[in-house]
Amino acid sequence: MTSSPFLQDVAFVDIILPETLDKIRVTEICRIAEIERPTFYYHFKDKYDLVAWIFLSDAYDTDVISAESAAQGMVKMRQEFIFYKRAYDDVSQNALWQYMLEYFVKRYELIAKEKLNTDVLDTQLKYSIRLYCYGCVGMTKEWLLNDNTTSAETVVKMMYCAMPNDMRNIFFDENRTVNNDSVE
Repeated sequence: MTSSPFLQDVAFVDIILPETLDKIRVTEICRIAEIERPTFYYHFKDKYDLVAWIFLSDAYDTDVISAESAAQGMVKMRQEFIFYKRAYDDVSQNALWQYMLEYFVKRYELIAKEKLNTDVLDTQLKYSIRLYCYGCVGMTKEWLLNDNTTSAETVVKMMYCAMPNDMRNIFFDENRTVNNDSVE
């Protein structure tokens, strides 16, 4: 997956609005984006890779250990509700939740390695990170699709409060602050 200036996520959101992801064809994406199929395949493996690129483009700017930044990311997901609903509805082998899970696991592992000044994380911490990320990705989907009342800020704070202690001890100080945002 590479950067692709020719294809704006807005165009893809327009494509995905009326249909489920499995019904959208690369030919249709190419026609609307006014590109040739080889150009599409130069940048993406398939339409699922494109969905992941759109998600990753949004997620890359999110600081996962800042309550404010994480909440802003969730607000953006809510603003792009139809795109994420269609992407979440897809249960193929390349489902969005799998991309999200792997992305967040890698992000948290990288931050943990930096904070601990190590190249290798112990098995328990790696398990805690995966468990936490599974929960957060699942709860984000549930919040986005089913909860119109809880604010993104509240959801993020609840996620941080549910973080396993071994992670919390690494990512946040002993006063349990998150970049000056209390998680208590």
